[in-house]
Amino acid sequence: MDDLDIAKLATLSPFELKDKLIEIAGSDADRMMLNAGRGNPNFLATLPRRAFLRLGEFAMQEAERSYSYLNSGFGGIPETEGIVQRFEAYSNHHESDPGVTFIRSAVSYVRDQLGLSRQEFLSEAVCAFLGCNYPVPPRMLRHAEEIVKAYVAQEMYGLVPKQGDFSLFATEGGTAAMTYIFQTLKHNLLVQAGDKVALGTPIFSPYLEIPPLPGYDLEVVDIRMEEEDDWQFPETELKKLEDPAVKVFCVVNPSNPPSAKLSRASLDRIADIVNGPRKDLIIVTDDVYGTFADDFVSLFARCPRNTLCVYSFSKYFGATGWRLGVIGLHDDNALDAALDALSEKAKKVLDRRYMSLTTEPRSLRFIDRLVADSRAVALNHTAGLSLPQQLQMTLFALNGLMDIDDRYKDAAKRLVRHRFDTLYMNMGTKPELDENDIAYYTLIDLKKLAERLYGEAFAKWFEDNNKATDFLFRLADETGVVLLPGKGFEVVDPSARVSLANLTEHDYASIGKFSRRVLDEYYGDFAGD
Repeated sequence: MDDLDIAKLATLSPFELKDKLIEIAGSDADRMMLNAGRGNPNFLATLPRRAFLRLGEFAMQEAERSYSYLNSGFGGIPETEGIVQRFEAYSNHHESDPGVTFIRSAVSYVRDQLGLSRQEFLSEAVCAFLGCNYPVPPRMLRHAEEIVKAYVAQEMYGLVPKQGDFSLFATEGGTAAMTYIFQTLKHNLLVQAGDKVALGTPIFSPYLEIPPLPGYDLEVVDIRMEEEDDWQFPETELKKLEDPAVKVFCVVNPSNPPSAKLSRASLDRIADIVNGPRKDLIIVTDDVYGTFADDFVSLFARCPRNTLCVYSFSKYFGATGWRLGVIGLHDDNALDAALDALSEKAKKVLDRRYMSLTTEPRSLRFIDRLVADSRAVALNHTAGLSLPQQLQMTLFALNGLMDIDDRYKDAAKRLVRHRFDTLYMNMGTKPELDENDIAYYTLIDLKKLAERLYGEAFAKWFEDNNKATDFLFRLADETGVVLLPGKGFEVVDPSARVSLANLTEHDYASIGKFSRRVLDEYYGDFAGD
């Protein structure tokens, strides 16, 4: 490919550019392609999936009890009365099965730790597997919400005291959550064309791409992290949030692609802003990688009144195909206050929008408007994540809650961090993880790597000749390795994102060696000049 073609492709979203890189990397049939471009993990949680299957078997037996006399493939909605006793009888025939043991533990846990009825929880779970009812309530099943709330609080709060209760909306993964949030902010006039949206950059590319779309037409304000400070926000950048024209602040924490959690100092400074000059600021925190961090605390905990929390089960539990996510919002929140502060003219517009749902549309909470808007309001009664999905989400949450010794969590952390070490050692450089780093991804600063390996003059030549994107194409063409450009995530310096979640240890060693080989070839070009 010539420089013109590469320059054109460099303007694409990193995930669209990835498809071209995959095409190039896969063009050699005699060579294995190594795709470290996407964050889909190659590990997953098995125990809650075993529980799902065993619960399904029990659910089928329960359904068949209702119409067993027909003997024609009919089943009915299981009876709630006596369901715990019937499950105990079922489990006695599967005492050594890990899935059954998990369910028995869960039934005990929800009563002892969460104060929920064992009978009602098990009945909800059985019917959820069968998918024999509409989602009721449409926002989230009652017991599922309480269990997932406990899990979210455990993972997002750390040792921060809980300040009031919060509600959840179960969504089709974190990406649906992002879509619904921007959509409802717009429909409810909390953001309008020309308003400013601040983004904590570098950031997951869709956050960059949604605000300027026609229909939103929002102005993006960069709140840029400082690489030299382990990807934290400098005071000068956070001060931009004091501008009242900035309506929303979106941040991914831990960051994507730098993969660093916000420090306590960063959290405190943002909290000072929303508790001081910007009590009206809306924060959207995407915390999907929080479960890979040590001692993680979310803005949802530090700035509870101002923050919408997006969490996805995709990465930690290896469940990208399940499409499981939630939006969390505290009951006392700045969004409902902003709705209340709208002009009478605006309120009348929104009265018409939601009047089919309630006789008092102005009392409809923002989180319930999210649900309604997700189904164009008119189909609110059939909104909601499918019940089997909600059940698997609940079982994942229970897995996290009952992992008292952090065996699964520690194993997941060790896995990605060891891959980080392997990658960098095979590039010929010392692996360095700061205290806030989680290593789900790593952002290879190509200029710094070039300087570390061959000196400042070579690094300057590499940058001046725009070799960063060329590096990605050359890597794909010559070695079959696919990485994503940091530029697509609003990274300033020439860089490449590597997912440390989706390949084998041997593969990361190969990527390190191949990357070094291509840089060696560049150095040969430089020395030849």
